[in-house]
Amino acid sequence: MDVEILARIQFAFTIAFHYIYPPLSIGIGLIMVLTEGLYLKTGNKEYEILTRFWIKIFALTFGIGVATGIIMEFEFGTNWAVYSRYVGDIFGSALAAEGLFAFGLESTFLGVLLFGWNRVKPWVHFVSTVGVFLGSMFSAVWIVVANSWQQTPAGFHIVGEGLMARAEVTDFWAMVFNPSSVDRIIHTWQGAILAGAFLVLSVHAYYIRKGRYIQISKKAFKIALVVATIFSLGQLVSGHSSADGVAVNQPAKLAAMEGHFEKSAPADLYLLGWVDKDKQKVTGIGIPGGLSFLVHQDFKAPITGLNSFPVEDRPSQVNAVFQFYHIMVAIGMALIGLSLFACFMWWRGKLFETKWLLWIFSFAVILPQIANQVGWFAAEMGRQPWVVYGLLRTNKAFSQEVTSSHILFSLILFLVVYSILFVLFIYMVNKKIKHGPYEEAEKTVNFTTV
Repeated sequence: MDVEILARIQFAFTIAFHYIYPPLSIGIGLIMVLTEGLYLKTGNKEYEILTRFWIKIFALTFGIGVATGIIMEFEFGTNWAVYSRYVGDIFGSALAAEGLFAFGLESTFLGVLLFGWNRVKPWVHFVSTVGVFLGSMFSAVWIVVANSWQQTPAGFHIVGEGLMARAEVTDFWAMVFNPSSVDRIIHTWQGAILAGAFLVLSVHAYYIRKGRYIQISKKAFKIALVVATIFSLGQLVSGHSSADGVAVNQPAKLAAMEGHFEKSAPADLYLLGWVDKDKQKVTGIGIPGGLSFLVHQDFKAPITGLNSFPVEDRPSQVNAVFQFYHIMVAIGMALIGLSLFACFMWWRGKLFETKWLLWIFSFAVILPQIANQVGWFAAEMGRQPWVVYGLLRTNKAFSQEVTSSHILFSLILFLVVYSILFVLFIYMVNKKIKHGPYEEAEKTVNFTTV
């Protein structure tokens, strides 16, 4: 393999692994805010126990998320030197803001969150919980802002030429509120909250199925189900808005997402299918003119197709973009259906007696994670061949001195180290789950668990 492909594979692997954890932190953080808020309001100790339990799992996800995130910043310098120089001013502003306003907020309150029980007043601890949650949210903001600028650059000018060219900020707020940032921030937040909510649903569905910690798990399950239902429905709105933005700002990406090749013709909306790039044909099940209707509210409105762009300016892996995008949409709809059906069973008073539904929730934890991953794959692969859309090509952005053997060696090393980290993470989380939510509470209070 050549340097570009290996560098892209390595970065894709490291960022995909990293992106398992920050969404969990955001989602678990919201659940902790809700459970501790209910504890302060009602005085019910079970809500305090839930908060203490999920703080432990939050700490694990936060720690490994920080460790794996740092690696990517080094990769910018080692494998993507030209890219780093080009976007340094842009990323420097965004990542400095993340460090000052997001990571600083999160880390400042984390100590109180972990060790402040019985040392500070309850409302102070609650404020710390809110601070940690907001810090994780703000951290996502600045990372998505930086990435969105690559998708839809704004508020800059180019200084220098050739390999020494770089983008320099001329309007900080135009850079922050570039055409795609708000839609993508909201969509990312919602996906992250779903990841955390479905982890909570999974763990407490498991407890209920096994006849352990039933009463406290019912409380946690209901809280997480409300969160999952609200934010799964919200994904419809933010996803549609984001797609509208792609239609305006990145028409080649939109065309790849639906396998639309004709230069200017009504475009179908596929439920599933397979793209044959050579024959420029999609075989699958679709709604004729469906994409045209979603974008223009007219089934016969033309959509710009891939043939409107030179071959070198369009995504090369059209079928991959198509598949990743449709997997994301399919999972999103499945999460909506699952959440709404569970709410219906709750309303009927049969939620916790429906064992097969609890079994599904026990394993549904993987679905938001897959949706988050493939959504990012679709977004990043759909932007190709540009690393900065319309300005810097990916094949011009990697380090000129690095060799394929260097990248291959570090990629193998990352595979080994990250595999060990993942196994340790699963082991530690599983250990916490087996110990159960009453582990800390048993030191001071005796509770029944059924």
